[in-house]
Amino acid sequence: MSITPLIPVILCGGTGTRLWPLSRASYPKQYWPLGGSSKETLLQQTQKRLKGLQGLAEPLLICHEDHRFIVAEQMRQINVEPSAILLEPIGRNTAPAVALATLQSTEQGEDPLLLVLAADHLIRDVEEFCRVVEAGRTFAEQGRLVTFGIVPTSPETGYGYIEATEPLAQQELQGVAIARFVEKPDKKSATQFLADSRFTWNSGMFLFKASAMLSELERLAPEVVSSCRAALEQDEPDLDFLRLEKEAFAKCPNIAIDVAVMEQTKLGTVLPLNAGWSDVGSWSALWETADQDKQGNVIRGHVITEASKNCYLRSEHRLVVGLGVENLVVVETDDAVLVATRDQAQNVKAIVKQLEANGSPEGKAHRKIYRPWGNYTGVVEGNRWQVKRIEVKPGASLSLQMHHHRAEHWVVVKGTALVERDGEKQLVGENQSTYIPLGCKHRLTNPGRMPMELIEIQSGAYLGEDDIVRFEDRYGRIGQTLNA
Repeated sequence: MSITPLIPVILCGGTGTRLWPLSRASYPKQYWPLGGSSKETLLQQTQKRLKGLQGLAEPLLICHEDHRFIVAEQMRQINVEPSAILLEPIGRNTAPAVALATLQSTEQGEDPLLLVLAADHLIRDVEEFCRVVEAGRTFAEQGRLVTFGIVPTSPETGYGYIEATEPLAQQELQGVAIARFVEKPDKKSATQFLADSRFTWNSGMFLFKASAMLSELERLAPEVVSSCRAALEQDEPDLDFLRLEKEAFAKCPNIAIDVAVMEQTKLGTVLPLNAGWSDVGSWSALWETADQDKQGNVIRGHVITEASKNCYLRSEHRLVVGLGVENLVVVETDDAVLVATRDQAQNVKAIVKQLEANGSPEGKAHRKIYRPWGNYTGVVEGNRWQVKRIEVKPGASLSLQMHHHRAEHWVVVKGTALVERDGEKQLVGENQSTYIPLGCKHRLTNPGRMPMELIEIQSGAYLGEDDIVRFEDRYGRIGQTLNA
């Protein structure tokens, strides 16, 4: 008997603002290595923990179009070639994402199992996670819509709950019909739920036959399906991506799959999952789930502590010293430092809103910005000038472009650059420089096998990233916004 293919559907949306200043809209938490000592990102861990599942197929990923090259690169780093990467022009919650996955996976008449996962969850006991997923396969094959309820460890008021029709047994792993979903409860109700084995935390992870979920979506949320179908029918292939048609997708209701289907369907089944799960929702949650030293500290990066207890201390660049402090979260990045008590760390979201309201760039983007060809970092800026460090990957090339308002000086500090200026090409080696005058049509390429680095000095009346006119681009960005 053949095994039904199991397609992981990894949802890569969300900005993770409660993990600011590390997680920002330009580079959210799912693309950072936050799980213990692992150097793999949360997205990469989400994919790699599936190894060994029966019938495992290549994943289908859904992300915002601004993050497409980050997603593709992180999959390439772990030698995974997705079956598709669907690009959402705007966020529309989980019901549209699930609808897109069911439509995409059944377009050739197939009916696989879909395992829907968030890209930003942390699971410490991978073996137990896989055991529970395999147990859920039986119920999904029968047409049930399976969700995995996290066995609660505290009266948590920040999660939604699932009530089963009867007590859940962790060892036998028998799926139980869902009685109801409960929104984030008050402390008294959460305490009662903790003592009742019918209740689990809502993980937002699902397993089902594509046809079963599509049928329920068409019955319970037809507008979601029709909008997603139209967006897919008019999609545009873009390198390794499928770009959804914006106007059609914009008409899709903004609704969660729980509200659209799971709270109304009679097909819901819940299995208990006790595998060290966390949604990595705050710095205090990271402290709780990480391995702590003898003083209860979690240390990441270039950090020295003395007489400090129960702290989360993280350095991305500069030395951080914790001296005689307790119960603090300290996170250092290249342009911001967060200092908070652990019990207040979840309120950082309010700070991000304040930064965005003030127009502060630190609210949304890092100084280091990733592009398909590599990255650039803002070093220093003044009136009518700024300095950037640019890194270009081996064999990569920036677009053939020009600027209306700025000129550029390039100084190569590592590797060799192939520079094209108004049709003429020249090699520029280490400690050599070149000048790109205003209005010059130019392109930068790394012809070598190692990353190439240069310092770029810009000068002019306007230095915004939208002062780019692209003529040729191997990444399909002609006519797109500066975020592309």
